Amino acid sequence: MKDRNKTLQGRTTIVTGSGQNIGRAIALLFASSGANVVINGHKNREAIEKVAQEARDLGAQAIAVMADVSNPDAVQKMVDTATQKFGAVDIIVSNVSLRQKQSFFDLSIEDWHQVINTNLNSAFYLAKAVVAGMKERGWGRIIHISGYDGTIGASHRAHNVTCKGGLDALIKALATELAPYGITANAISPGTIDTNRIAQDYPDLEAKYELLKKLIPVRRLGTCEDIAEASLYLASDYSGFVNGQVINVNGGALMISSHLEPILE
Repeated sequence: MKDRNKTLQGRTTIVTGSGQNIGRAIALLFASSGANVVINGHKNREAIEKVAQEARDLGAQAIAVMADVSNPDAVQKMVDTATQKFGAVDIIVSNVSLRQKQSFFDLSIEDWHQVINTNLNSAFYLAKAVVAGMKERGWGRIIHISGYDGTIGASHRAHNVTCKGGLDALIKALATELAPYGITANAISPGTIDTNRIAQDYPDLEAKYELLKKLIPVRRLGTCEDIAEASLYLASDYSGFVNGQVINVNGGALMISSHLEPILE
């Protein structure tokens, strides 16, 4: 029996958008499980350097890489940096996301492309940059952090909803084609997670949270650690027969989704 405290011993992982919230929690749990971790962001170097140091404090090897993952050249450079440092990239978690709130009437072509490039195309770029090496080694894990608005929809977020649904669909395509080479691909679809949010973008947030706690079957919001634990399972050898799946981590909220969407607006 393997030591579950070192489930990812010797593996190297890239987690995009890992300077805070869900990405940070995933990176630190992976670090505590023995992985080498690449912390990624593209705006706040101080934040990703801090997370990288937290990972090192857990005994992991970690580097912080500034890269705009909407740019394929920047993604390839990040993968090259990780490979030079650690020898290979075994696990990728595409977590980065913009969640703009815009009426479809106000949504510009530029807005659309910005969100599609950041939230969806980035996942393709990252997978494209690592799968050859995974195939050569006969092992790999691809994980997308999507969201249940890709399933139930949401108003004023056409671009984001499209990306979430696209991430889930891309996983199924990758899972079918790459599985014979020892590479699995899965997505995690979080429910309402208690994260640090920009206050002006979410008016009356605390009141909405209290109402949601009464509606979600488990009677609480999710935590970043809930998503990290699911990610650790999918990144490990224990999930080798799980492939092409969208794992809903939402406390049962998807069952009552018609009641939730108006609250989340």
